[in-house]
Amino acid sequence: MYKLIDKIFDAVIKLLTLFALLILVFIIIFIFKESIVFFKKVSILKFITGRRWNPLKSPTDLSILNIILGTLYVSFIAIVIALPIGVGTGLLLSTYTNDRWKIIARGIIDILAGVPSVVYGFMGLLIIVKFFETAFDFPTGESILAGGLLLSVMILPYIISTCLETMDNIYRENLFSSEALGTSKIYMARKIVFPESKKGIIAAVILALGRAMGETMAVMMVIGNAPIPPRLFGRAQTIPSLIALEMGMVEVGSLHYHALFASGLVLMIMLLIINIIFYYIKKGIHTQ
Repeated sequence: MYKLIDKIFDAVIKLLTLFALLILVFIIIFIFKESIVFFKKVSILKFITGRRWNPLKSPTDLSILNIILGTLYVSFIAIVIALPIGVGTGLLLSTYTNDRWKIIARGIIDILAGVPSVVYGFMGLLIIVKFFETAFDFPTGESILAGGLLLSVMILPYIISTCLETMDNIYRENLFSSEALGTSKIYMARKIVFPESKKGIIAAVILALGRAMGETMAVMMVIGNAPIPPRLFGRAQTIPSLIALEMGMVEVGSLHYHALFASGLVLMIMLLIINIIFYYIKKGIHTQ
């Protein structure tokens, strides 16, 4: 009886996994099919190296280099801000905190990860953007820096969770030996836990970067949404915000419509390239 239940459960899990993979494949095929229509009229090189996005003019004015740079810029700022805080928090919770406080901290982190992005965007609009306008006397506080600060808060729970999971396991594995040798917690954290957590930290960066580059609503509310060359205190636009803003008003089947799908395809390729790069970095660390 139990063997039959196990077989049924195993078959259901495999079926659900196959179903999830098929959904992903169909999404990729659909985006690729819609993008091909655009790339038959505009070359891929022109699309990703041109700096003008004006759907009302000729097809040559549909290019997204500024938008690609804006996506990378705001995501990079978010990672630079959030990574040290996330790694430090994970190190603190894994080595200096007892199990009771770890459970409480994990619950708070999970709540932060589950907050809707529109709520983060609304708070960013009221706090970060308003602060830049009043403290620095900017005409508008909407900027790359505002988007990066907001994204750093949003990706922080993912970095902390991933780092904490890895560091906690390493700490428990080496706790008995360290206590037997009489090493201090600070030495253990610096010389054992942190160096051995490099793969987990890279995994956290990959997860957080994917989350940052794919974020739409919150960034759209604070970044200004202007397809111009990105500057730290200037407006910019990301690929997800471009698609979200223009897809609802575009004529289905038009070149503009297919250009938005092409932008989504470029974003997917960017994420794939970044994941491949980090994969080989992790592989290099593993072989050292």
